[in-house]
Amino acid sequence: MDILLIEDDLIEVMKLKRTVSKLNLKHNIIEAKNGESALTHLRSGEKLPDIILLDLNMPRMNGIEFLTILKEDDRLRYLPTVILTTSENRADLLKCYEVGIAGYVIKPLKYEDYEYKLNAVLEYWTVNQLVKG
Repeated sequence: MDILLIEDDLIEVMKLKRTVSKLNLKHNIIEAKNGESALTHLRSGEKLPDIILLDLNMPRMNGIEFLTILKEDDRLRYLPTVILTTSENRADLLKCYEVGIAGYVIKPLKYEDYEYKLNAVLEYWTVNQLVKG
């Protein structure tokens, strides 16, 4: 699976890559540090990712702003987008589902819990029928 990870925190990027490696998953991780660079990548004509993992709290363009632009684009709107965030704010959760996300996962503090949640998300999307661009 090709996964676009939109995350500005280098430690979070390293944690996700470490977890994918530790779980011996063969997914291709494409990194974007913010929503603007993610949109540039998605509109570049390169192969689209199978899923997007999106952080909400980013500078320049937050996750909800990115998601809104993504869902207004006829070519990109069907890309499953899973929120990976520390935000337990109910307003964020509701807004994300309103705009059209595929899932909302709160990053736990304990690494073992993070590993469990990430594995569950990736296992689901591995067996789910994906829209191939």
